[in-house]
Amino acid sequence: MADRKLFTLVSVLIGISIILTYSLSAYTTLLFGVSEFHFALRQSIFGIFSIFIIWLLSQLDPDKWLKPIGFTLFLGSMILMIAMPFLPEFLVSAVGGAKRWIKVFGFSLAPVEFFKIGFVYFLAWSFSRKLGHHNGMGLKEEFLRFAPYGVVFIGAMFIIAFVQNDLGQVVVLGLTLLFMLMFAGSSFRFFLSILLVSLSFFIFFIFMAEHRITRIKSWWALAQNSVLELFPDSIAEQLRVPTEVEPYQIGHSLNAIHNGGLFGTGIGCGTFKLGFLSEVHTDFVLAGLAEEFGFVGVLFVVFIFMWMLQRIFKVANRSRDTSIYLFSLGIGLLLAFAFLVNAYGISGITPIKGISVPFLSYGGSAMLGAAFGIGMVLMASKKAKMD
Repeated sequence: MADRKLFTLVSVLIGISIILTYSLSAYTTLLFGVSEFHFALRQSIFGIFSIFIIWLLSQLDPDKWLKPIGFTLFLGSMILMIAMPFLPEFLVSAVGGAKRWIKVFGFSLAPVEFFKIGFVYFLAWSFSRKLGHHNGMGLKEEFLRFAPYGVVFIGAMFIIAFVQNDLGQVVVLGLTLLFMLMFAGSSFRFFLSILLVSLSFFIFFIFMAEHRITRIKSWWALAQNSVLELFPDSIAEQLRVPTEVEPYQIGHSLNAIHNGGLFGTGIGCGTFKLGFLSEVHTDFVLAGLAEEFGFVGVLFVVFIFMWMLQRIFKVANRSRDTSIYLFSLGIGLLLAFAFLVNAYGISGITPIKGISVPFLSYGGSAMLGAAFGIGMVLMASKKAKMD
């Protein structure tokens, strides 16, 4: 029997997402001249479809279906991402010159959201076959053992970061890969080495795009006053950026969180969604949640999300099959890192990455992609002893 608690927790998050989408999209519906239910209705369709996908996948035999579905997501979405720059405009949607979405029956789907699930399955399947405990293996040997996966990841990183101009997804995938490597049996020394290499690539990608440099400056303009107090004046002045770089998004996000207080302003009564935060029901959904439902509302959502992760990691912990163990672990890490990257961004701890909150942010692609991941974990949970 699949894990019913996990299914229920995900369904609750999807239900909360529909409510938040309706409440937080009030200004956006006026801006685009659509019905007040426009975004909520679309989110409801994707939410119900996602719950159905999760239920359907949970009914399947993992020994028969897990591998075909995993590789279809991995290879199919990779082919689509490679082909998207060459497809005609009536088939793809472009934002800022980057083609990220494919138009399907009036909706836009982002292949990268499905690629992430397929990539985690590919890593889990391959790590379980090729990797194991390092057994005193030298750093050079571990690098050689990792080299094929590094090539695959660099290829995916190039497509996502350069072709699709989406560095945030690379950060989440890179963190997931690193921790899956460690749990697959690599040494901590190798983990640190790969982490340093990844940071170097991350900095390189930042300096390759002007908008990313601007985003870093915008974040630093808000954080610098509190941080630079720890440095001598001579060093602090060298690190200070001009005040004309306005961190308006982060500033309004922090103000929305502060305005919510302990219990919030009440559903529908938030003010920062009224044009101050652009499309708050997407990447800034946690800020909107904090304003209208307060600290208590955020705490409730975090509790549900953490409980969901606990059930996913429990499936991993109780699986005797190494590939299922690593896949379930990878899906949990993928969702956790996406949540943390978004939460840190909207609270000003790190620069904003444009990563949605799993099962909460408005967007069909992210919800359907995460639904495939949860559905496959539920499918796998039938081979684990759950309670």
